[in-house]
Amino acid sequence: MIDVKEVKSKKEMNQFIDLPFDIYKNNPYWVPPIKKDERKSFNPNNEIFKTVEAKFFLAYKGSEVVGRVVAIVNWTEIEELNKSKIRFGWLVFKDDINILKALLTTVENIGKVHKVNYIEGPMGFSNMDKAGMLTEGFDKIATLIGTYNHSYYPEYIQQLGYQPMAEWLEYAIELKNLESVNQMDKLCELIRKRYSIDTYHFSSTKEMLPYVNEMFDLLNLTYADLQSFVPIEKEQVEHYKKKYLKFIHPDFVSCVKDKEGKMIAFAITMPSFSKAFQKSKGELFPFGWWYFIQEQKKNTHVEFYLIGIDPAYQNKGVHALIFKQLYDRFIKRGIKTLETNPILNENSKAQLIWKNFDPVIHKRRKTFYKELG
Repeated sequence: MIDVKEVKSKKEMNQFIDLPFDIYKNNPYWVPPIKKDERKSFNPNNEIFKTVEAKFFLAYKGSEVVGRVVAIVNWTEIEELNKSKIRFGWLVFKDDINILKALLTTVENIGKVHKVNYIEGPMGFSNMDKAGMLTEGFDKIATLIGTYNHSYYPEYIQQLGYQPMAEWLEYAIELKNLESVNQMDKLCELIRKRYSIDTYHFSSTKEMLPYVNEMFDLLNLTYADLQSFVPIEKEQVEHYKKKYLKFIHPDFVSCVKDKEGKMIAFAITMPSFSKAFQKSKGELFPFGWWYFIQEQKKNTHVEFYLIGIDPAYQNKGVHALIFKQLYDRFIKRGIKTLETNPILNENSKAQLIWKNFDPVIHKRRKTFYKELG
């Protein structure tokens, strides 16, 4: 018999955070989170909970913890976008469909109390959190913002009557396939003059910090027309600044500004920290930071995380300026391979950016939904 209980104590929260370290122990593809960041994310004082409600649950078989899930109500999504749903996220469970059934039934029942129409997940508190369940690419290491799960996850959830909803694709690209970017000098100069725009470079993370809010504003503009997008609230921005900014090096960031100095496009990439996360085993101290510093210095693989382009400048070649700036830096650093962030299958604009570089789809992930009668 499976019992599901809400997390109430510090001990239970530690069990919640520790569970995936047990289930994915010695798995070469799973990338662990930083436990300290998880505790901050789940802390009731987190700014994100001004617009989001969340309940954390553990599943037990006897006295053994065998699964976990979070039931999430994003009020911005419900009240402003009229999406009557409850999310489930941070799903982890041992190889037993009954554990999954018990966890999801718990979330479904909360959704019925809130009188929402359907349940969907795995999803996070907002669009900046990891979303989707891996359905292809189980033999590929996850990225920092990627997800990993065992192959039985999508099998079991569909057996329970859940249907695929959103799908993301992840591309692998050889940097040599971007060599055509090296011939874009004339095109870039033409774009600069025609639209009175130019790239600019931050010399430090501290210098970049005041511009982060502009980046999030651009993200909201860039992806507003996607059916699955939920605007990122100001309170949420502060949370994600603290969580991710420490890993971003200015050499891996490209920004474009107009003649008034307003940011009209940006891209954030990072050297892959996946192996550093694995070596750190969820802890930055005492040695975790050393692994991250080494990966930043010696890495030959880059992960492409975010790109935002003001709709007024889309389809005007602005991405050529970004690619040229990043490509030059990648060459200097000896980068050999590139991996994109997850791209929504419906996001044809983002996919067009990569089509000339011989991308290979090497991972897919999906959310799954179920109507609540």
